[in-house]
Amino acid sequence: MPDWLLYTGSRVPHDGIERLPEPPPWREFGGGPPLPTPPGDAGNLHQATTYRPSDDAVQQVNAALYLRRPLLVTGPPGTGKSTLAYAVAHELGLGPVLHWPITSRITLRDGLYQYDPLTRLYAASRSDGAAAEGDDIGRYIRLGPLGTALLPFARPRVLLIDEIDKSDIDLPNDLLTIFEKGEYEIPELTRRAEPDAEVMTADGGRSVTVRGGTVGCRAFPLVVMTSNGEREFPPAFLRRCVTVELRQPAGEDELAAIVREHLGPLADRSDDLVRRFLERARAGSLATDQLLNAVYLCRHADAADRLDLADRIMPYLTGAADDD
Repeated sequence: MPDWLLYTGSRVPHDGIERLPEPPPWREFGGGPPLPTPPGDAGNLHQATTYRPSDDAVQQVNAALYLRRPLLVTGPPGTGKSTLAYAVAHELGLGPVLHWPITSRITLRDGLYQYDPLTRLYAASRSDGAAAEGDDIGRYIRLGPLGTALLPFARPRVLLIDEIDKSDIDLPNDLLTIFEKGEYEIPELTRRAEPDAEVMTADGGRSVTVRGGTVGCRAFPLVVMTSNGEREFPPAFLRRCVTVELRQPAGEDELAAIVREHLGPLADRSDDLVRRFLERARAGSLATDQLLNAVYLCRHADAADRLDLADRIMPYLTGAADDD
């Protein structure tokens, strides 16, 4: 394994992130004071500890860490695009993954922070007065996953922006400024005479102090953006990303190893199901987790024809001739 790799894909936690060198001069960020990494594992622990990354994925994750650039992960469903984020956070001890699932209605503001003026107004009315300049406005501001990732953590946080290809057409371009500056402003705070406030984060109820109404990162987060290839991205966006394409496992040995990693002894005597999966995959699109479901169910079900049962659990994700 090359010495420069911080993330190795070993699935064993270690302190390799301490060897991360200083960023390139054009990717230096001065947020502070530094915050410690929140306690807790990455989440999705089973997936993180059984994931088998390709050599290409390992290299590109490290490139994104060194260059302080977002990682755009493409590939068909079931190839582990989202799981890669949890695997990196688990191995490098980067704390819980911040997850931002994308839909067509999501805007940049949703990822940065949310402000609840109605609750603030209601609280003021119960106090027999309008919301005053000196009230605790931070109680009504909650940072989103992206906004939390850009706090001045001493170590990079892992942010999973899931299925960015489902976003509104403007979101990738809107992200460019944030990725370049590494900071953002909360206008509800900057308009105040006293712009410092204690606000909630996306880390399960934790709170932090925002000074001057601006949040700025210290260690640029590892931003993992997944895409199923449903749209193309503008060149300016792609130019600022490190990219990697994940592929479905192709051979019987590789698939069998994945099944053993996930199911242990339950994977015994599953070679026929692995071969069936590969046969069906030649006619249409399938995902590896369908094979895992089929192996688990066939191990427990008393089916007269286990291959027929497996076929029912592995429907094609795209059309296939004379099937499904």
